[in-house]
Amino acid sequence: MIMSGIPVEGTESSGLLVANPSSRVDVSFEFFPPTSDALAEKHWQALERLAPLGPKFVSVTYGAGGSTRERTHALVSKIRRETTLEPAAHLTCVGATREEIEEIIGQYWDSGIKHLVALRGDPPEGYQSFAPHPGGFSGSVELIEFLKKKHDFEVSVGCYPEIHPDARSSLADIDYLKRKMDAGATRAITQFFFDPEVYLRFVDRARAHGITIPIVPGILPVTSYSKIHQFSKQCGTQVPAWLTHLFEELDDDPATRNLVAAMVASEQCLQLQRAGVRDFHFYTLNRADLVYSVCHTLGLRPQKDNITD
Repeated sequence: MIMSGIPVEGTESSGLLVANPSSRVDVSFEFFPPTSDALAEKHWQALERLAPLGPKFVSVTYGAGGSTRERTHALVSKIRRETTLEPAAHLTCVGATREEIEEIIGQYWDSGIKHLVALRGDPPEGYQSFAPHPGGFSGSVELIEFLKKKHDFEVSVGCYPEIHPDARSSLADIDYLKRKMDAGATRAITQFFFDPEVYLRFVDRARAHGITIPIVPGILPVTSYSKIHQFSKQCGTQVPAWLTHLFEELDDDPATRNLVAAMVASEQCLQLQRAGVRDFHFYTLNRADLVYSVCHTLGLRPQKDNITD
């Protein structure tokens, strides 16, 4: 069999993109705390599957209204104790006073958790919009300032390439990200998106506004189209017509859906890598295989010294 036209060195041939072997990428992974012992086992298996890829950090989310506060703390503490991974704990302004936040971050610091993802947070169930807790913080800028005064945390924050649903305008949204940076944020992680140009234009606008911290694209492989559609309505992400077409009639065909999802996410990341992006943050939904396949496509290979203990 004669094979020709195989793309190398990150070039494009016959429409196929491949990773540039000279452009090493860095990744991080987001998990949410499991709600049962059975799910906890599956979650840990996913973590162990991804650990050998050597992520910069793994973050653990924090439910609306602080509903998973204890489980989040337990999980990041376990990651710190039992693995070589760097854990990052999500922290929100919702449902907690300043005194409660101070106690929480003191526990994190004493447990060796030195990286926090500081967010305003979604409204608790039953509420339509965010309202500051009495005695709490009005938003993420105040929270970041408080964190940096108490301890020298590394602080990551969120940002929205397609504008935060509550923002008055795209300019106001960019300005608020600048305020987060000025308050002490060291990294911004985007909400998920599907069009690489949306991210690249957002970064250009942020740089023009004086934002100099890394802006890491948040990548969400499509494990369920119905869930993606639901998530997008909540956060303002546009779902392109081509994506809807690709996942038509695949709700009951998980094998094909996963193949399509891996293709879509890999193409998205490879386009971003070709544009110069070197950091990627993956929303895993506590599932490893899709994320692992995309990372493999980006050129990442297992590193034995990053395997969990």
